[in-house]
Amino acid sequence: MAQRQKIALIYIGLALWLGLLTGCSTQASAGQTYQWGWYIFNPLQGKGVSNLAFLLGGLADTVLVSLSAMLASVLLGLLVALAGLSRQRWLKAFNRVYVEVFRAIPLLVLLLWVFYGLPVIVGVQLGVFATGVLAMSLSDSAFEAEIFRAGIQSVPHGQLEAARALGLPWRLQMRLVVLPQALKVILPALGNQLVYVLKMSSLISVIGLSDLTRKANELNVNEYRPLEIYSVLVLEYLVLILLVSHGVRRMERRLATPH
Repeated sequence: MAQRQKIALIYIGLALWLGLLTGCSTQASAGQTYQWGWYIFNPLQGKGVSNLAFLLGGLADTVLVSLSAMLASVLLGLLVALAGLSRQRWLKAFNRVYVEVFRAIPLLVLLLWVFYGLPVIVGVQLGVFATGVLAMSLSDSAFEAEIFRAGIQSVPHGQLEAARALGLPWRLQMRLVVLPQALKVILPALGNQLVYVLKMSSLISVIGLSDLTRKANELNVNEYRPLEIYSVLVLEYLVLILLVSHGVRRMERRLATPH
């Protein structure tokens, strides 16, 4: 029943969005201020098919850069979180400085700094894809570190004591006892971060990555139908994020402990 309600809400949201566009179209037509041009996406015409294919041509880069950045940020965030939980003061200090610095820098600013700053400072020129992955990984890993820290600290202390009593080394305590339990707690937060990374990947278009947003900008230069083109772009991201959210919820149900 809950799943049906969620699906119904999604359809209601889509209907409201389309109704808003229709209302804007009617109002604009009455005022003769805007002539809609949905014909540029007419699947019955060759031009419409080519325009849709052009927009969808950025899907692969969007998905690949988002997944790459998410994987890297999860691994990096876990390492930073473990440093913060260490008994070594310098590791704790590193954790605090890392989290505060990268959490404070806007992603777009960090993206531009990596793209234009690294060649000057260290003499390394990264491609737009590698730049996007690096910048998003650094930015998102600061949030991931706090998520992992909270998840690890939520595991009952008795679990660690039992693992120590069995003679497990620290590495196995983390891998076999702590992290599997922490993952169940932090999975919703990790899913939210994946959605965040997916949306923020649109910023990489400013340095030339041919993602969905870049393709929409290029098509708008040729067709100059911004409202129609960016409305389709909204739908593309909406579908992607709904699929990601659905996948995360399925994983949550599979990892849920039966009562």
